[in-house]
Amino acid sequence: MVRKTKEAAELTRQQLIDAARQVFLQRGVSRTTVEHIAAAAGVTRGAVYWHFSNKTELFRAMREQVLLPLIDHMDDTLLVEGPEDPLTRIERFLSGTMQFLSEDLTTRQTYEIMMIKCEYVDEFAEVLRQILQNCTGIIEKVRLTYERAKIKGLLRDHADPAQLAMDTHLFFTGLLHMWVKDSENGIYRQQAHELIKAHISLRRR
Repeated sequence: MVRKTKEAAELTRQQLIDAARQVFLQRGVSRTTVEHIAAAAGVTRGAVYWHFSNKTELFRAMREQVLLPLIDHMDDTLLVEGPEDPLTRIERFLSGTMQFLSEDLTTRQTYEIMMIKCEYVDEFAEVLRQILQNCTGIIEKVRLTYERAKIKGLLRDHADPAQLAMDTHLFFTGLLHMWVKDSENGIYRQQAHELIKAHISLRRR
């Protein structure tokens, strides 16, 4: 009985996250209330507060569901030594992230919400701070991979791994934003992988 109760609670929690995602997409985050999410999920407002203390916590849960697999992918691709050279691993990490967006609707919708459906003010200012902290961690992992590329003599002369990592982060963040906004499947979605390949080739000796 306890197990069934726990499974039912987890099912309701996931139902709320899915409902929040759809309402955030339709209304935008700032115009969404807990009541809207409860109605979309077919539960009471009290059921929402049983699982989440507020809308911000629901937003974080939605975000973590897609970010954690991407972080695992990043760590496996960048930090685990394999037959590929470091620059190829960076390229594979960037292209793999775009592939996630292309193939997984939940990931794509969540990125759309984070990038164009949310204003990071008031209670969401803390969410923005967390996002920036995550970016710092990503930049550091990319920097370490560029450092390995430098040791192997793969980088152009005088290339600084720290500067390259920041440049790659800014390039990829811009590409992600434009890819998400390119709902008509235009140049950014069609050429994303080629743009990534060109970005990495400019660093290669």
